[in-house]
Amino acid sequence: MSGSRVDMKIVLLGKEFGGKTSLVERFLHDRFHGEAPYQATIGAAFGAKRIEVVGKSLILGIWDTAGSERYEAMSRIYYRGAKAAIVCYDMTDSESFARVCFWVKELRNNEENCKIYLCGTKKDLVDENKNNRKVDYHMVTDYADEIRAKVFETSAKTGENIRNLFLKIAEDYTMDPVNKQQQEKDTLNLQEPTKKKRCC
Repeated sequence: MSGSRVDMKIVLLGKEFGGKTSLVERFLHDRFHGEAPYQATIGAAFGAKRIEVVGKSLILGIWDTAGSERYEAMSRIYYRGAKAAIVCYDMTDSESFARVCFWVKELRNNEENCKIYLCGTKKDLVDENKNNRKVDYHMVTDYADEIRAKVFETSAKTGENIRNLFLKIAEDYTMDPVNKQQQEKDTLNLQEPTKKKRCC
C-alpha cells in the first residue's frame, strides 16, 4: 500500500525502546516478535493501512520515528503536517514519561493542530506483576486532561487496545468538522468527470 494516497498522517514519538515499533507492527501486520528487542529505528519507518470507521474508508499513513535523542531534529520532519501524534511511554520505565512531556511541548510549539494521544506500552508486563508499573496511571490521566489528550494503555504482545487506539484516532479525525469539509471536497474532486477537450 506504499504507493497509495494517504488520507491521514499519524506520527509515533517517544523514548528509544519504548515500544513504538512493536505497536506499529501489531497494528499493521498483527504480529509480535517475541522477547527479542527490535533494532533501534534510524530516522523513521513508514507503513500504511486502510481502516473503516463511521461509515468512511481511510488510509492511515503511520510514521514510526527514532526514539534516540540524536535523531530529535530529524523527527520534526516526520511530524510536520501530522493530524495525530501517538506519544508513547513504557509503563515499566519512569524515565520514558519525561520524554512524553518533551514531545508534547515540541508538538504544541510546532504543530499545534495535531491531536495528541498518550500511549502506555508493555501493559502485559504490568498485568503479570503490578510492581512492574513505574508510571502512575492517575498522573498520566491528570496530565492528559491538562493537554486535552486521550490515554490508552496497550500491549503489542497481546494486541490489547491497539486497534481501539487507531480506531479512535480515525474516528476523531473523521468527526472533526474541519476534516469533514476537506473530505467532502476530496470526494467531489474524485467524482467530478474529466471534461473532454474539444479538438479544433
